[in-house]
Amino acid sequence: MHTVLPVEGARYISSQRLRLQTSRGFHKRTNHCFTVGTRSVRKFFQLLLLLRFAMAAATLTNLRPITKVVQGQKMREGAGVIICRTVGTSLLRNLDPYLMLDELKLPAKAAFAGFPDHPHRGFETCSIMLEGVMEHQDSQGNHGVIGPGGVQWMTAGRGIIHSEMPKSTDGMLWGFQLWINLPKKDKMCKPRYQDYQRGDIPVVESSPGASVRVMAGSHAGVTGPIQMRNPGLLMDVRLAPGASVSQEVPEGWNGFAYVYDGEGKISGSRAQPEHALVLGPGDHVVATAGSGSGGLKFLLIAGRPIGEPIVQHGPFVMNTQEEIYQAFRDYQTGQLQNPADNPWKDDGEL
Repeated sequence: MHTVLPVEGARYISSQRLRLQTSRGFHKRTNHCFTVGTRSVRKFFQLLLLLRFAMAAATLTNLRPITKVVQGQKMREGAGVIICRTVGTSLLRNLDPYLMLDELKLPAKAAFAGFPDHPHRGFETCSIMLEGVMEHQDSQGNHGVIGPGGVQWMTAGRGIIHSEMPKSTDGMLWGFQLWINLPKKDKMCKPRYQDYQRGDIPVVESSPGASVRVMAGSHAGVTGPIQMRNPGLLMDVRLAPGASVSQEVPEGWNGFAYVYDGEGKISGSRAQPEHALVLGPGDHVVATAGSGSGGLKFLLIAGRPIGEPIVQHGPFVMNTQEEIYQAFRDYQTGQLQNPADNPWKDDGEL
């Protein structure tokens, strides 16, 4: 059985053999093989990651304060499914480039009606599952399923009509949906789906008791799989009681943390479930879990602001009112989603 670790400089790692291939002349030859145990490999590269993480953290000097705390509001979406919304409410209309964040947490049988067919244009959505299974399907028959720990990044671009439905009525359905704006130059791009299951997302233990699922952006030298049109980061941070973690958030980016379990502090401010903590200016954020048995779990979300006018009407997000009218006309006349678009194909547009 092979153990594969996503570490820069080590392209292939196995429990029987470790092959290092470097491109910077660290060794005179670029192909060295030697036998090593799985535990030794893990320990070596964990130490390497910790060293690189500590060196990067040493250059960060400006802690981002928390400038606003937003308590989630319960409301109904789709076919009457109860969600908890923070970004996208009267308390925080948007945080450029982010338009909305919903948390869905209820027994799957209570959400069986799901989110039937609905249109999107001019932005992107990200669905993150913690528990349960969701299936998405569009009007052209394209579909996919994401299970526990899975993520779907959907670029609606010039138009998608799709549904999001639970695949089972057993157990819990727990997850999130984030809406991300697109710049004007990309609002009419070809739609695209990116589906990633739990095993596709790297998990980094960058400090004792800290586990970071890197969906997008980089943590301790490890980069997430999501390809973004607008630079950003998206991480699921899980801290054991008393554990801490630090993460760079580039200066000039907007960002926030959404706490979904446990309690603790983020940049010195109290962190509790169903609250979004908006980050102020700076270059990094630090989080510490409280002493309770649940530790602290939160999403860390940040991105470069677009700085363009936002005109939103329901599922359409454009730059002008006329573009919104056109989106409605296209939807009503059946021209919103182009049958020739293959959303599973990159087409080299990113």
